Amino acid sequence: MWNHHKYTLFGVAAILLWASSIGLMRTVTELLSPLGGAAMIYTVSTLCLLFVVGLPKFTVASCRYLFLAGVAFAAYEVCLSMAIGMANDRYQVMDMTVINYLWPALTVLLTVVTSHKPVKFWLLPGVLVAFTGVVWCITNGQSLSYALIRHHVATNPFTYCLAFSGAIIWAVYCTVTQKISDGENGITLFCALTAAVLWIQYGLSDEASLHLSVNALIYLMITGAVMGGGYGLWNLAILRGNMMLLATLSYFTPVFAALFSSIILGIVLGLAFWQGVMMVSIGSLVCWWATREPVESRSRLELIEK
Repeated sequence: MWNHHKYTLFGVAAILLWASSIGLMRTVTELLSPLGGAAMIYTVSTLCLLFVVGLPKFTVASCRYLFLAGVAFAAYEVCLSMAIGMANDRYQVMDMTVINYLWPALTVLLTVVTSHKPVKFWLLPGVLVAFTGVVWCITNGQSLSYALIRHHVATNPFTYCLAFSGAIIWAVYCTVTQKISDGENGITLFCALTAAVLWIQYGLSDEASLHLSVNALIYLMITGAVMGGGYGLWNLAILRGNMMLLATLSYFTPVFAALFSSIILGIVLGLAFWQGVMMVSIGSLVCWWATREPVESRSRLELIEK
């Protein structure tokens, strides 16, 4: 009984660790640089994962899974890290956070499209609520007009495109992983690939050389450990934990992420932002509920997520 609860607690810890990673990532990129800081973070995370999870079993793992899921994972993490690092300010980072958490609703939608799963009628309303929540956050609850949305996005269109692209890519990653992973976990390899891509981008960019102060080094170690530890704990949780409970909690990650990021970054979020965050969480939860299967038939890899 204790072991079952222990692994469920591992899953809860993973969700909370992921929720704090965005604020920590922004802090590191401010102390170092958007690309160089992100490359350092994923390098440290890879080292943590080597100890916690280890490398995938190359003799068993599908080459198709390692390639497709690896490319999708690296693309997502690069999009997310660049969106966070290149946001105009810390308040815009919060927009990136909310956009990123559109992926649960998009994952459900993509799963339905690709597998023709039976769904309940409230799937589309759930998707609409989630998207409305994002718009509500971006416009600070002022209006849902296209002109106002365009005005806000125009302040930094590149980062908004990166964040939205990342949400789509992660939905693809979750769908691909569920279908072709066959129980294998290539997260350590995928994280290493992400670090390699970011180092290449950093080498080709005109960013200044990295200067690791004591403060930057502390935040870097904490952030790398948080991200690596989150993936490692989740890997254990999906094997023996209570996935029904963890699935429900995971859809409230946007709320945890907004709370932890606001504390870490030292910013105060208005009521409209919190309303939007709740819309994203509730919309995503409704989408999941609309396609929910009996526990016995649900794949334990359905919720491999950040």
